[in-house]
Amino acid sequence: MIELDGSYGEGGGQILRTAVALSAVTGKEVKINNIRRARPKPGLSAQHVKAVESLARICEAHIEGCRLQSTRMHFAPGNIKGGNYEMDIGTAGSISLFLQCLMPAAIHAPCAVRIKITGGTDVQWSPSIDYLKEVTLFALLRMGYDCDLRLIRRGYYPRGDGCVEAVINPSSLTKASFDTNQGNLVEGISHSSGLPAHVAERQASSAQKTLRENGFDARISLDVKEYTSTGSGITLWAGTAGGSALGKPGLRAEKVGESAADAILSELNSGAGVDIFLADQLIPYIALAGGGSFTTRIITPHTKTNIWVTEQFLPVKFKIEEMETGLFRVWV
Repeated sequence: MIELDGSYGEGGGQILRTAVALSAVTGKEVKINNIRRARPKPGLSAQHVKAVESLARICEAHIEGCRLQSTRMHFAPGNIKGGNYEMDIGTAGSISLFLQCLMPAAIHAPCAVRIKITGGTDVQWSPSIDYLKEVTLFALLRMGYDCDLRLIRRGYYPRGDGCVEAVINPSSLTKASFDTNQGNLVEGISHSSGLPAHVAERQASSAQKTLRENGFDARISLDVKEYTSTGSGITLWAGTAGGSALGKPGLRAEKVGESAADAILSELNSGAGVDIFLADQLIPYIALAGGGSFTTRIITPHTKTNIWVTEQFLPVKFKIEEMETGLFRVWV
């Protein structure tokens, strides 16, 4: 039995997602107290409840305390199963964060796990679905992770109703180093739904202009559709670095594109191996692979939290070194 204080570090949902994921993989029961204590609305939100319940289905877990606003939860995993699953977050909750909870366990199933998920694909405070596919899964592929991710329709806040299908195959993770980023060409997708086509076009043009002014070539495609959900956004990627931004009422499309470009330029110009968001996502996978390393420009609270949680479940000890370049190297 592992007991965790959910108020550790930034005290958000990251502790919960990583803890139950590693509980499912290792077979170790976990109790979490003070869940999301630092948040304006402490306890489990609807998307956290759905993620835990969905993981429990996949690994035949017994759960207690998994309900809205609960600040305590007990997760006792069973056997991880393959098969077909349909899951509805029920809100515009992030599909990317939802998958973060399931992905470490799914590769340990005896056969493929096929998941169709309804929720938010492009929402605030989470990786966009394009980032998950083009940056996170690009990096995990180098470690042997086998996942095919397909976007069916986009979902923006507050409507949600986006849909994604993930097919995760049994995989064995291997050690990998992400000390340099080999991405030279910036690629991207500028998207919108329920808005004039020029919104996505202006986002893309602005991002390309900013990138070219800073010495980078860019290839950005357009995805203009009429889904039930209304919104816009842009995601850029180059190797193991990404940047994204979302549109909102009153915010010019040019500013959205420029913000995404500025975000990825901060990463590419730093010389880091991975961006600051991928850094925290890699932590449990490096531990499960038995080792690995990366360089990043900042050690975020999310990265520190994931290191702390991961070290509770697995016999690893992460090391962090500040380099002469100002970057940080993290390794096991």
